[in-house]
Amino acid sequence: MTFSMGPRLQSALLRWVRGSALVLLATLSIGQFTLNAGGWKAGAARVKITPTRPMWMSGYASRDHGAEGTLIDLWAKALVLQDPRGERAVLVSLDVVGIHRDMAQAVCGSLHEKYGLERRQIALSTSHTHTGPVVGRTLMAMYFLDETNRQLVADYTAELEQQIVAVVGEALQKLAPARIAWGSGHSSIAVNRRTNVEADVPRLREQGLLKGPVDHDVPVLSVRDPEGRVTAIVFGYACHATVLGTYQWSGDYPGYAQIELEKLHPDAVALFFAGCGADQNPLPRRTVELAEEYGRSLAQSVEAVLNSPMTAVDGDLTAKYAEINISLDKLPTPDELTAQSGDSNKYIAQRAKLLLEQLAAGRPLSQTYPYPVQLWRLGPTLQWVTLGGEVTIDYALRLKYELGRTNTWVAAYTNDVMAYIPSLRVLKEGGYEGGGAMIYYGLPTIWAPNVEERIVQGVHDLAKRPEAN
Repeated sequence: MTFSMGPRLQSALLRWVRGSALVLLATLSIGQFTLNAGGWKAGAARVKITPTRPMWMSGYASRDHGAEGTLIDLWAKALVLQDPRGERAVLVSLDVVGIHRDMAQAVCGSLHEKYGLERRQIALSTSHTHTGPVVGRTLMAMYFLDETNRQLVADYTAELEQQIVAVVGEALQKLAPARIAWGSGHSSIAVNRRTNVEADVPRLREQGLLKGPVDHDVPVLSVRDPEGRVTAIVFGYACHATVLGTYQWSGDYPGYAQIELEKLHPDAVALFFAGCGADQNPLPRRTVELAEEYGRSLAQSVEAVLNSPMTAVDGDLTAKYAEINISLDKLPTPDELTAQSGDSNKYIAQRAKLLLEQLAAGRPLSQTYPYPVQLWRLGPTLQWVTLGGEVTIDYALRLKYELGRTNTWVAAYTNDVMAYIPSLRVLKEGGYEGGGAMIYYGLPTIWAPNVEERIVQGVHDLAKRPEAN
């Protein structure tokens, strides 16, 4: 039997086919929009920065000679993010203990001249590995270098500046459509070193008796190409990179974590940023096996986030930067510095001599320091705060509480590592993080009691400031 459609049925069928086609096209269009993530682009690159000569290592005052070899290579890595309007932000991660303000200014000046990048668009983050080289003037009161070693430091610093500029240029050349997302995981590596005796940590951990504030969040930013391949991973953690104290170059546990993630994602560049871990240590420590174990563990925490639903970044990128004057306590007089220059503590004497040289050169001691604060917003749902110096954990906990616990990341050791930055609590308690470490950084005295309020208010002011900079 032959079936024949009447005109009405034919017309209805045609309308259905056309409607289905439109629905299919709409679905495909929505899918394509999702893949293109609303027009965001990203590019990442890396360059090896392991010293080629046995120069002095940074981080520990007890060292008495230069490096003896390489455990794992050190890297400078760059990630460029670009929103649909063409607004850019550049994150640079460095496997070094820190950089000083003058180096940051030189690098940012070159990036502006060569690529048109503004200061607010650039974050220079350091992992604070204690098995990296001395860089620039960071921690210079800790070292007693002869002319040969001073020249090695100067040469390496100049070369590193050039490498940073070059790797940012390479990342810019690799800008391509990208899907960007973020999430947060958990890791319990960090232990508050001010409230737990190192030798007791394994027992205290087993008994659940560790004390003191910590921040065990593991923030993660993923960059994927339109096909879904991971091309960049940014992750952070608030803990000192002090597992190792050897004479071999290494990125410590953050370096091993990056290696592990790049093995899991061969097309990706993994970048680490250090959180507010100035009073946090990875404990126990002091062996290569533990550095590898912590690195794998942290990488597994990151991988768990990558394999879970993450929040897509869309909308616009906003980048803000400011330097706020934070006050020092009572400054020493020239006579007091002269007396300190003969102190039996060689580090106090060294700092005093450096400050007397500064005065002799006609540069008076300053009552304030230009402290860098930075805030990036990626769309409407993620804000990223970066702070300079070795920042104690209270800052991250407070800022995340005040700005939004679920959508705020706080990084330290960025743009300028000039000293420890204690909270008011830690400043009052004293100790190494509260003031003792100022000796090694070469600053003339401890911070004034309003240091925490000035920095936190500076972040809030930046958050409220209009986008135009």
